[in-house]
Amino acid sequence: IDTTSNAGIERLLDEVSQRLDIWSHRYGPRALRISIGIVFLWFGSLKFFPSVSPAERIAVQTLTAVTAGLVPPKALMFGLAVFEATIGVCFVAGFFRRIAVLLLVGHMLGTALPFLLFPSQLFNHSLFVPTFLGQYILKNIIIVSAALVLHRRWQ
Repeated sequence: IDTTSNAGIERLLDEVSQRLDIWSHRYGPRALRISIGIVFLWFGSLKFFPSVSPAERIAVQTLTAVTAGLVPPKALMFGLAVFEATIGVCFVAGFFRRIAVLLLVGHMLGTALPFLLFPSQLFNHSLFVPTFLGQYILKNIIIVSAALVLHRRWQ
């Protein structure tokens, strides 16, 4: 084993790691905030157009159950589109940190409701095999964690 080349590789890795640490400290929270905002703007915008959002069916089912069927599906989707787009704008623009994070966490709790209301649509065979829709909703755990980090490191 050539220890000289291993030492060179280690130095290179250390330098890259140090630069990444500096970059991540300086720009990471802003990049995280803007990326969450883009996702919310994008997904929220899709909901303004009937049958475009892949989450429309489960969203309408969930919101219909929560509102006891008293609100028409088109109004539910429009309201959800406005809600998600508002969260997205707040995150992208960097406005209203506390409100934006609170709205996001509340929204994410709402997106978890299908696990209680419609588990058969979210899992194949067992709780360890989520459907594509189940995976789509499960990934929100990451968004909530990122929002909690941003609550203190909003840039």
